[in-house]
Amino acid sequence: MGEEKEFQLAPFLIWLIPLSFLLLLARAADWMIIKGQWFASLAAGNHLRREKILPLRGEILDYQGRKIATNKLVFCQRQNGRCHYLDRDQALRLQAAGKIIEKHFWRWYPLGAAAAHLSGYVTAAGAGEKLTCPGFRPGDDDGQRGRLGLEAMADCQLRGKPGWRLLEVDKEERLRRELGRQEAQPGQTVTTTIDGWWQEKIAQLMAGRKGAVVMLRPKTGAVLALYSSPSFDPNKFSFERDDRAINQWLHDWENTPLLNRAISAYHPGSVFKMITALAGLESGKITPETIVEDVGVLRVGKWEYSNWYWTEYGRREGKVDLVKAIQRSNDIYFYKVGEWTGIDNLLAWARQFRVGQKTGLGLPGESGGFLPTPEWKEKTRHEKWFLGNTYHLAIGQGDLRMTPLQVALETAVVANGGFWCRPYLLASEQPRCQKLPIHRQNLEVVKKGMVAACSPHGTAFPFFHFHPQVAGKTGTAEVGDGSGDSHAWFTVFAPADDPQIVVTVFVERGGSGAYQAAPIAKKILTEYFRGETEKVKSSSGK
Repeated sequence: MGEEKEFQLAPFLIWLIPLSFLLLLARAADWMIIKGQWFASLAAGNHLRREKILPLRGEILDYQGRKIATNKLVFCQRQNGRCHYLDRDQALRLQAAGKIIEKHFWRWYPLGAAAAHLSGYVTAAGAGEKLTCPGFRPGDDDGQRGRLGLEAMADCQLRGKPGWRLLEVDKEERLRRELGRQEAQPGQTVTTTIDGWWQEKIAQLMAGRKGAVVMLRPKTGAVLALYSSPSFDPNKFSFERDDRAINQWLHDWENTPLLNRAISAYHPGSVFKMITALAGLESGKITPETIVEDVGVLRVGKWEYSNWYWTEYGRREGKVDLVKAIQRSNDIYFYKVGEWTGIDNLLAWARQFRVGQKTGLGLPGESGGFLPTPEWKEKTRHEKWFLGNTYHLAIGQGDLRMTPLQVALETAVVANGGFWCRPYLLASEQPRCQKLPIHRQNLEVVKKGMVAACSPHGTAFPFFHFHPQVAGKTGTAEVGDGSGDSHAWFTVFAPADDPQIVVTVFVERGGSGAYQAAPIAKKILTEYFRGETEKVKSSSGK
């Protein structure tokens, strides 16, 4: 056999082994030294959690401290990034087992539908919806937004600023310890001028009707009640979330329950006649003794303008002065006052009463109503302003629109001696009243007519022999859409000799103001003057 040869490595293998060792050593150094801090932070991230502490939203109270909007405690366990809500017993059991249970406060509205349009509601912010409150930073956003009513109007006051807490948890998400926290700052409590007892009482009286009721203090403008019917339960947007109910409300075009009718505009009809009367008196075109013969129907060319008494009963009123014209709501008299006063004077006095302007109440969605003018008609309809248009405006018809709140403020001017007071809802606000250039003797004449309207032979028959004496005005306003329907109005202040309260009732498509709106106002004022015993008992039990 030949001599055995010695085994030798190929030259490239001699260099490969130490080179591979050096590469492994460099990789290990990179992992342990260079990226060690990064891996340490990843490990810390697996057991440290920074959690936002949401602030408690401020409460909304009525003037007696009764809650209109408050907060209810709910519990949730976070799983896969989502919050699963628990009842109290479930939360306590899981918490005892070491699970992290979050506490949240959901919005609760104790008066429910009785104050829904006043309170509004809270929902999650929409995509891209930014917080615009002064002094708040992007991180201060709690993800909630006030919608409608006071929740929207006072959103920046009601919302607080979030805090945070740093938690250490194990791999199964059980709490080990809290490492630090910064407490959330709660929102401010907002106290209103509203009386929650009256909100509930009026809701009962308006059940089954479309319309609105406004109660306010004539000497200050403080709003005591503001109710719109039909209403909705604001709790269905938050604590008792009900998407089916919400969707139904949003698409109920016939009843529009989310619409606040108290601040929406409608034909006012004869409740506007107080402005026409004052315009005629202040312009010197009429005096309290000016007489108009009720002929049943005024004819201008081929057009006819009738009095309601002629239309319904075929009867005339005879000779009518201003007090009787208000007492009987005589259309013929006010047609002539409008004609003699002239459209420019009539419009000027309507503007004094802020017709066509928002009142400044501050609630979202408030309409300013609409005051038609010759310029508007020519620009939009390409027609001249005719005498018939002035006739319609003088009795509150045609294109004129006013809100129930505006009608209440018009009534308050007569009640308080000629001051237009900006309405307000927040108890922290001060009354802001402006004296209108109206002579007291002219206000007294209009007031006398309103007292007569609530006395025998007046139009407001539900108030005949009512005590104390009140001053009011009925209104039956044609809708003008071909349906033949009419809106029912009644506005009143009481007592007549020392006004403490204004009540305006509007019933949408209700028909006669005397038959539909005035009886509701009578029930309200009967309760008001009966005393507040029932209200005190009801409030003390809540």
